[in-house]
Amino acid sequence: MDFGFGPDDEAFRAEARSWLVAHLAGGHEGVRGRGRPGSEHEGVAERRAWERELGRGGWIGLGWDSDTYGNRRATLTQQVVWAEEYARARAPGRCGHIGENLLAPTLLAYGSEEQRTEFLPPIARGEALWCQGFSEPGAGSDLAGVRTRAVRDGDTYAVTGQKIWTSLAREADWCFVLARTEEGARGHRGLSFLLVPMDQPGRVEVRPIRQLTGTSEFNEVFFDGARARAAHVVGGAGQGWRVAMGLLGFERGVSTLAQQIGFAQELAAVVREAVATGAVRDAVVRERLERSWAELRVMRWNALRTLGGGSAIAAGAPSVAKLLWGRWHQRLGELAVLVRGAAGAVGPADWSARAPYELDEAQRLHLFTRADTLYGGSDEVQRNIIAERVLGLPREARGPR
Repeated sequence: MDFGFGPDDEAFRAEARSWLVAHLAGGHEGVRGRGRPGSEHEGVAERRAWERELGRGGWIGLGWDSDTYGNRRATLTQQVVWAEEYARARAPGRCGHIGENLLAPTLLAYGSEEQRTEFLPPIARGEALWCQGFSEPGAGSDLAGVRTRAVRDGDTYAVTGQKIWTSLAREADWCFVLARTEEGARGHRGLSFLLVPMDQPGRVEVRPIRQLTGTSEFNEVFFDGARARAAHVVGGAGQGWRVAMGLLGFERGVSTLAQQIGFAQELAAVVREAVATGAVRDAVVRERLERSWAELRVMRWNALRTLGGGSAIAAGAPSVAKLLWGRWHQRLGELAVLVRGAAGAVGPADWSARAPYELDEAQRLHLFTRADTLYGGSDEVQRNIIAERVLGLPREARGPR
């Protein structure tokens, strides 16, 4: 496939840009730029209102390849156009992206028609927020170690266990949970993919995890007999591993290109700071800035190649993309502080009892990016995936569970 933008795509771009300008200025200017990684706790109520605005405009679910559930159709190139224009407009970080970009494609691929009819329209309207219940204290990137259990009880399952690193858990209405439903099953066997409502007092508890940045984007979630309907098991009981692996394939696609627009904006800010402080006169700093620019361009062309390629390219594409941007973003965070010299270690406000831990944007970028090579699958796991599933090397030896 020759990936490029044609006249229809440019017309779509003009429509998207015009809509974003008009609607961000129309009462949503206050959330512009908020809710990005590292600040997902900011302006949640306002960003939920923005989700509903996107839903009314028909901009949610462009990649679902169907207008049955309340969204408009869009080609792959138009999806890329929308993602790029959204990032360029510095529109707020999406609090509905987990439902739109992860759960919805999963339901379209593995769900029943009843599940699609029930869950997709509220996502398309920007009304229902979702979180992801995969990682656990003993099963982070290694999902085969999941210990959360779901026991069948008539028409429902009772879910008991703990999930961790759960983004948006405090705001979410629903959580899709990977749990073990077959007694005695180990590894990837006996897992099921359940849709669990979060509003279950006494049965679902969310505890924020304070991070290095002083904020709490991630959470622990404890399920104590939480109820999920048997009709809300996606793909059938015991098929959770297959469904979860399919979902992880959806996790990085068009959104990677939008992410790179945000990266380019961050890099531009670092370059401006380097010029302002004179750090750019240092040959080593200058070389690192140039390398960052060049590597970002390579990531873009690799993402376009992936979108336009066939199954051979797609097999390891998510893992390659994660390896590329994770380390790159960490190095950018280091540069953001380095170019400021000693001032990079000084907070933006004097210490006070009410605000003992204030960071500016560069400092938050530096600290938050420490997690980039861990969340979403650690670098070590990504390399194993490439080795085993793409290169066909022997599987890593794993001890008994």
